[in-house]
Amino acid sequence: MNKLKLPTAHTILILIAAMVAALTWLVPAGKYDTLVYQSQDDLFVKSSLTQSIELPATQQTLEELNIKIPIEKFLSGDIYKPIAIPNTYQELDARPQGIGALIKSPIKGIIASSDIIFLILIIGGLIGIMNLTGAFDAGIAYMSESLKGREYMLIILVTSLIAAGGTTFGLAEETMAFYPILIPVFLAAKYDAMVGLACIYLGSSIGTMCSTTNPFSTIIASDAAGINWTTGLDHRLIMLLLCLLITILYILHYARRVKSDPSKSIISEQKETIKAHFGINSVKSPPKLNPRLKLIIVVFSLSFLLMIVGVSFLDWWFVEMTSTFLVGAIVIGFIAKVKETVFVQAFTNGASTLLGVAFLVGIARGITILMEDGLISDTILFHASNVTAGMNKGIFTNFMLFVYGGLSFFMPSSSGMAVLTMPIMAPLADTVNIGRETIVDTYLLGMGLFALINPTSLILPALAMVQIGFDKWVKFISPLLFILLVTSMVFLTFSVYAV
Repeated sequence: MNKLKLPTAHTILILIAAMVAALTWLVPAGKYDTLVYQSQDDLFVKSSLTQSIELPATQQTLEELNIKIPIEKFLSGDIYKPIAIPNTYQELDARPQGIGALIKSPIKGIIASSDIIFLILIIGGLIGIMNLTGAFDAGIAYMSESLKGREYMLIILVTSLIAAGGTTFGLAEETMAFYPILIPVFLAAKYDAMVGLACIYLGSSIGTMCSTTNPFSTIIASDAAGINWTTGLDHRLIMLLLCLLITILYILHYARRVKSDPSKSIISEQKETIKAHFGINSVKSPPKLNPRLKLIIVVFSLSFLLMIVGVSFLDWWFVEMTSTFLVGAIVIGFIAKVKETVFVQAFTNGASTLLGVAFLVGIARGITILMEDGLISDTILFHASNVTAGMNKGIFTNFMLFVYGGLSFFMPSSSGMAVLTMPIMAPLADTVNIGRETIVDTYLLGMGLFALINPTSLILPALAMVQIGFDKWVKFISPLLFILLVTSMVFLTFSVYAV
C-alpha cells in the first residue's frame, strides 16, 4: 500500500486560504482603533473604519487614550506603525470573504510581496550564473577536502552565525539567499539536505525567538509595551544560549547518524533528486579552483557580506539587497567572460528554478490579506485578551505563550504582531502582578516556537528551496519542538516566581 503523501506546499497554503475565508463567515468582524504618529506634521492620527482625527503629539494624548508608552518612542521613530488603542474594540458588520476574494488573494499577495519575490528571483539568477561558471563545483570540492574529518564544525558555525544575525538584526527573510549556496556544501560534507536546512532555518528561528537587539521584534515590542528594551535582556540572553545549545546538539545528533548510515536519513529516498536539483554531479569531476574561479567566489561572497552590512548598518531593505545581487551577477559574468546571450539565458533559467518559491511567498501573504479584509484578526485578539481574567500568574504566563503561538498563524509578521498586540496584552501583566517584559518574552517565544511548523511563516518557502516535503520536516522537527517548548515553559514559570 502506498504511503499517504501530503500535497505540495502550494496546495497546503491554498487550503489554508480557503479555511481562513470560511472563518470570515463564522468569526464576528471587529476592529480596534489605531494611532499612528506622522512626523512630517508632528501629530497623531487616530483612526477607525469610519473616521480619522488629528491629535496633538503629546504624552497627555497617550495617557488619555490609555497608552502606556513614552512619547519619545514615537518622536524618535522607534514606533512608526499604527498601534492598537486599548479598550476601543468594537464589533462591525461582517465582511465575509467569498470565492472571488479567495481567488484574488494569491494575486494580491504576490503584488504585496513583490519586494521579497524579486529578491528570490534575482538570487536564483545569480545562482544560475555561478553554476554556469563552475565556481560552485570547484569551491564545494575544495571545501569538502578542507573540512574532511571536521565536518561537524560546519554545523556549529553556520547555526551560530545565522542565530547571531537573527538575535541582533532579525535575519529571517534574508536567509532565503543562503539555501542555494550552503546546501551543496552540506551535501559535499556527506550530510543530507535536512542538516543544511536545519542549520539555516533553525539558526534564524532560534536567533529571532530569543532576540536581544532585534529592532523588528524585541525593541519594537518593548517600546509598544511601554518598557525599555533592555528590561529582561539578561533572561533573553540565557534563553538564547540554552536554546542554541539544545538545537546544535540536536542537529549534530541527527547529522552523525546520517553520516554513519545514510539510510537513516529522513529524506534518503530523495538523495539523488536533491543532488540533481542543486546541480551536483556525482560522476563528472569538478573543475580545478583556479585564480579566476577564486575571484568569482570572492565577488559572490562579498555580495552576501555587503547585504548583511547594509541591512545592519545602512538601513537597507529589499530594493538595496536585490540590487546588490543583480550587480554581483553582472560582475561575475564579466569576470567569467560570459557572452551576453548566454548570460541572459543562464540568469533566466536560474531565476525560473525559484519561481515556485516566489509564488509560495505571495500565496502566504494573500492569506494575511484575507484576514485583514475579513476583519477577524482583531476579534481573535480581543477574545484572547479577555480569557486571562483572574488567572494565576504562572498559568497566565504559559497561556500567553500559546496565545502568541496561535496568533502568529494569523499574523506571522513580528513587527506587525508587536504593534497590534502589545498595547492590548502588556497591561494584562499588571493585573497578575508580573513585569511587562514577561509579555514580551511570551510574544518572542510563542511566535518563535510556532514558526518552526507554521505554514504561514517562512518554513514552506524554505522547504521548497531545498525540495523537502512538509511532512518530512514535521517528522524531523517534532522532538526538538517539544524539547524547546518544555524549556520555554519552565523558563517562563521560573521567571515570574523567582522575583
